[in-house]
Amino acid sequence: MSLTGEQRSIRSYVLRQGRMTAAQQRACETLMPRFGIAYRPTPLDLAATFGRTAPVVLEIGFGMGETTAEICATHPDRDFLGIEVHAPGVGSLLRQIEARGLTNMRIIQHDAVDVLTTMIPPSSLAGVHIFFPDPWPKKRHHKRRLINPSITALVASRLAHDGYVHIATDWEEYAHWILDVLHSVPGLENSANGFSTRPECRPLTKFERRGIRLGHPVFDIIFRRAR
Repeated sequence: MSLTGEQRSIRSYVLRQGRMTAAQQRACETLMPRFGIAYRPTPLDLAATFGRTAPVVLEIGFGMGETTAEICATHPDRDFLGIEVHAPGVGSLLRQIEARGLTNMRIIQHDAVDVLTTMIPPSSLAGVHIFFPDPWPKKRHHKRRLINPSITALVASRLAHDGYVHIATDWEEYAHWILDVLHSVPGLENSANGFSTRPECRPLTKFERRGIRLGHPVFDIIFRRAR
């Protein structure tokens, strides 16, 4: 499926000129040729990209990459494709890839919806992770939310049968919004009765631990593509 021009004119993020450290800049310059994939509007051969045939999990918006690197390191039997638009986060994850000696991680620095639409073949992904997307809490900004029916249907179309989409948020109103949106997408089924218990495969972030100490709940939502 594809999105209309009007839908694509509204982005779920605002590009910021975030300050990059010298180490992050060096990582982008020296490691992106090894672990990065340039955006091209043509389908990606995932097996050729990773040099093997294995389940592929895509993450949208990995931030500074700590959780991504941890998940990647503890699941060497899977390949991971991370999408992020902000350069400091890309540089940070590249440094972690090198430090941990990870071989099952690749990065695309581009808009995730463009990548899903043109680069990811239908029914090709074992899973999609979207952890702590911007909740855009003001009502007038809800149109910017990444989780909406059209984009979620696009994500679902890229899942293999029994593939999953796992979303986590610490914004309760957004959590209920996400549940409603996912329930509206044909072919997706909730893996729990409402919210899911956080699976061990999603490690706690420093931000999340601090929020839990302050009594802020985190909501995990996991849906699967029906067979």
